[in-house]
Amino acid sequence: MKILLPILILSFAAFANDSLQQRAALLAEKAALESDIQKINAQIAQTDSLAKAEQRFGLEQQARQKADVGRRKSEIEQLNQKLVELSAEMRRERNSIANSQIQVENVNATRKALVAQLVTHCRNLENFIKIGLPWDTEARSERVSVLCMDLENGMATAEEGFSRLRAIYAEEIRFGDEVQISNRIITRSNGEVVNANVLRIGNQWIVYQDDAGHLYGVLNRKSGKDGQYEYIWKENLSFEERQAVKTAIDVKLSRKPPQMVTLPLSLSINH
Repeated sequence: MKILLPILILSFAAFANDSLQQRAALLAEKAALESDIQKINAQIAQTDSLAKAEQRFGLEQQARQKADVGRRKSEIEQLNQKLVELSAEMRRERNSIANSQIQVENVNATRKALVAQLVTHCRNLENFIKIGLPWDTEARSERVSVLCMDLENGMATAEEGFSRLRAIYAEEIRFGDEVQISNRIITRSNGEVVNANVLRIGNQWIVYQDDAGHLYGVLNRKSGKDGQYEYIWKENLSFEERQAVKTAIDVKLSRKPPQMVTLPLSLSINH
């Protein structure tokens, strides 16, 4: 008994020491586990925080994307509206251009027709001058002929042609109203060439008296078989007719006072 007791005491002491060591080990392991749990909890918290941050970022991105989509949709709608308005404006411009082109074509057609009408008037006036009294006929006809060619060749516009033709008509009207006298060399019906005072009274009569005061003539217009007119001098005048011619020339040359002079129409035109 005395021997067993120390042994038991030593055994218990050893057991107690082992228990303390185990307990210490368990406490250390517990502390390690708790530390690991804390680390894990910290990681979980950090992960949760990151997840929440990512969730917030994702929501923000979604909201931003949604706002961007809405803005872009609005911009697209505005652009579509502008495209519609621009298309309408382009249609109006095309219609306006088409109408303007039609108007230009109408104006060009009107100008072309007007030019053709002016050419017709020119030709008629040219023929009128050619069959009229032979007084500066070549110069007068040439002015009209040049205008006709300018109009036909496009060298003169309708406005210019009208202005020039109006001026020519004014000259021809003045030609028909004026009384003019000049000293010219003329060829008598018998071929004799004499120097004479030639008096033109409008576009009705041309008469002459030679410088010596012995020869007289009145220009007659005679119709030929082909319908063309020619002018010939009537020089076998009666005394009264010669006196009428002489008086008309003297009045124009201021040799006599102004007075009425009768020149019978029968002297100037034969059919």
